[in-house]
Amino acid sequence: MPERGRTTRDPDGPEARIPGTAVTEESVVAASAPPVPPPAARRSVGLLVTLILGGLTAVPPLSMDMYLPALPDVTDALHASAATVQLTLTACLAGMALGQLVVGPMSDKWGRRRPLITGLVVYILATAVCAIAPTIELLIAFRLLQGLAGAAGIVIARAVVRDLYDGMDMARFFSTLMLISGVAPIIAPLIGGQVLRITDWRGVFYILTVIGIALTAVVWRLLPETLPPAERHDGGTVEALRTMRGLLADRVFTGYMLTGGFAFAALFAYISASPFVIQEIYGASPQTYSILFGVNSVGLVIVGQINGKILVGRVSLDKVLAVGLAVITLASAALLLMSVGAFGEVGLVPIAAGLFVLMSAMSLCMPNTNALALMRTRHSAGSASALLGTSSFLVGAAATPLVGIAGEHTAVPMAVVQLACSLVAVGCFMALCRPWRKQPDATAGKRTGSKGAGN
Repeated sequence: MPERGRTTRDPDGPEARIPGTAVTEESVVAASAPPVPPPAARRSVGLLVTLILGGLTAVPPLSMDMYLPALPDVTDALHASAATVQLTLTACLAGMALGQLVVGPMSDKWGRRRPLITGLVVYILATAVCAIAPTIELLIAFRLLQGLAGAAGIVIARAVVRDLYDGMDMARFFSTLMLISGVAPIIAPLIGGQVLRITDWRGVFYILTVIGIALTAVVWRLLPETLPPAERHDGGTVEALRTMRGLLADRVFTGYMLTGGFAFAALFAYISASPFVIQEIYGASPQTYSILFGVNSVGLVIVGQINGKILVGRVSLDKVLAVGLAVITLASAALLLMSVGAFGEVGLVPIAAGLFVLMSAMSLCMPNTNALALMRTRHSAGSASALLGTSSFLVGAAATPLVGIAGEHTAVPMAVVQLACSLVAVGCFMALCRPWRKQPDATAGKRTGSKGAGN
């Protein structure tokens, strides 16, 4: 894969000024960290960084999907309703959304490593408490904290990609990350289903705690800092808010952000409702559900590789995104028709096929919305990544309780939420991104955040 290192330096950076407090402060942090790789060396660390970033982006699906087969058991063990138990997913999602707003600007100010390691340590502690939570209220509270801490891996992984890549290379790298992180949704429910054979739902959180410890050790030892001190922002909260305001003023950036957010909500409607739809309505075992979920994840990985290896560079990203949105909308409409009985009584296979198509098509949407949005910011990648992630997780968190609003014995709410989110995503894409018009890079030659770039 071709790589492009970002080597532009601030003329007023540490090479051109007398060392001061900022440089001394950063040198303390850098003492225990692998150094920022020079451009010529970035190819040699590429595979290692790719694997680590893949592990960081795998944290959300691991935190969610290993837990999915256990949702019906949690309702029994903690004497809670299905809608209340689904709030444990909502809390984790909301935490991941809000955490990114904090961690993103922090990583632009202090570099990528320090906020990342701090977040991982808090994630470990919160997950351990989830494993011993005696009530549903305490579980919801610490799932919120788990999400807040886990946000560090999500937002910083995207920011590191922006540090190292640009243009089509960035789009290809996001597809490569989907291959690595896509393994997590495949194996996570399978692991969760097998864990339930030998222990209860608490065992899932014990395993997540061990995974968090291992990932923290790898990041501490092997992940280099990718944002040099000369490229960091010295401003505080006011500067971060100004940067985000400038990003949101760019109509096209906001369009891609919302398009990706509502597409993600359609996906998460499936993630949160499918344990009840597959197991309670169609009578599948936790192990069968895990296998079906894994098959759907295989589709996501395969289509992601088609996107990254074949389509990117040959077909415009906007056209690929448009096809993905169309497929998601059609699959959602088909699922709704099957759920309301328009085709008579259908079995598990047609429902599973519709969910497979919907989940696979996400690989044409998520990497490309991220790449298209991040292409419009040359600086403040942490803040831009935070906005992208926050919008996705907030909309997903809002969609989660809606899929269980009519109880555990109908799939209609899931399909309605999926179709509604798909249609809104299409509307945002057409009204704000306006893909039929060529859009200039909103931030060429200047820092994003000083003023809007909408056109």
